[in-house]
Amino acid sequence: MRHDGQVRDREIIALAVPAFGSLVAEPLFLPADSAIVGSLGTVPLAGLGIAGAVLSTTVGLCVFLAYGTTASVARRLGAGDLRGALSFGVDGVWLAAVLGLVLAILGWVAAEPLTAALGATGQVQDDAVTYLRWSMPGLPAMLVVLATTGVMRGLQDTRTPLAVAISGAAVNALLNLLLVHGADLGIAGSAIGTAVTQLGMAAALLVVVGRGLVREGASLRPHGPGIRAAGRAGVPLLVRTLALRASLLVTVWAAAQHGAAALAAHQVAFNAWTLVALALDALAIAAQALTGRALGAGDIAVVRSTTRRMLVWGVGGGAVLGLGIVAVHAVAWRLFTDDPAVADTLSAVLLVIAFAAPLAGYVFVLDGVLIGAGDGTYLAWTALLQFVLYAPLALWAGHATQPGTSDSTQGLTLLWIAFAFGWMAARAAFLGLRERSDRWLVTGVTPRA
Repeated sequence: MRHDGQVRDREIIALAVPAFGSLVAEPLFLPADSAIVGSLGTVPLAGLGIAGAVLSTTVGLCVFLAYGTTASVARRLGAGDLRGALSFGVDGVWLAAVLGLVLAILGWVAAEPLTAALGATGQVQDDAVTYLRWSMPGLPAMLVVLATTGVMRGLQDTRTPLAVAISGAAVNALLNLLLVHGADLGIAGSAIGTAVTQLGMAAALLVVVGRGLVREGASLRPHGPGIRAAGRAGVPLLVRTLALRASLLVTVWAAAQHGAAALAAHQVAFNAWTLVALALDALAIAAQALTGRALGAGDIAVVRSTTRRMLVWGVGGGAVLGLGIVAVHAVAWRLFTDDPAVADTLSAVLLVIAFAAPLAGYVFVLDGVLIGAGDGTYLAWTALLQFVLYAPLALWAGHATQPGTSDSTQGLTLLWIAFAFGWMAARAAFLGLRERSDRWLVTGVTPRA
């Protein structure tokens, strides 16, 4: 048993560490664009901020392309059907390409009303529309990258997506410099550079998938039933993502009710939370791949033992991250502000995040396990219910104190307690109840709808 545990740990590390690297590398595109566009002035940078919000939201909502593909490909791999795994992966890629093309057309047409809805006017809106429209040719590639990354994860390979993500981040920065300043294309050059980079990343991952198809004698042609199956599997995960994002948005709104200092502290604290989430999400990705593979092989005992081991990693990893935050919480504010009000509030909120990190580890791992099991319908309905339960709590916390008073620190801390221990505890309860049941333990290549 000791030997088996060590093998499982090595598998978890082999999947989670490269996955974490990919998750960290992918968000580097927008900061690189921001640094280069920022040299053009405040107005172009503001336009990029508006366009970037539209793009990141669109791509974020399509993360189901990666999650659903990971689970389905892993199941077929576990069942010993590598050709079937690759074929289903190709169907997921075709779904991503078609969806990306539709969204790109809609994005081009709706660029002006979308940027106006986010408050952009005048030259800021002009720059936002320019960036958004020049980015649209790369949107299908962005979604194809999500789907092919899901294929690779399902095949238990997180290193290839890491290599592509790191290379893409470097190429993106270089192309942006050349096109924005060298070719003097301004903000349009930044969008073109990012779009070209995404096309290159998609091509690189498609080459890897294509080689596997050739080896297994599978076809790259679209398969209608498979594409429809991938779409059906993705709908519940899309609903889940919408509910999660709604919970985050209501938290931002509630934080804004406490005034500028509290909102500034919230923004920095949320960055810290995001870093914790990225680390724990890497474990969730490993859980998706391992769970799908074991269920495809019909080995429920392995699923149960792997879940227990993953939970040890999740809670333990959260505890380590929490201790790290405790160690720096009293001085971390110096990197972001010299405002005493922001500093006091931020220090208090960081402690809340630190103590909640082990709970977050539990939630992220079980979320990954159930996604890997294809239990999307349960995750969707419970995510909606969690939002319904959490929203009134967040709104109450938003009005618990008056903005600009000495109670603002207490108010934002209360909001983060509601978020980190209220919303996350609700997620933990629903996930834990499901995990203790057997309803999600459906073996074979196709989970129950």
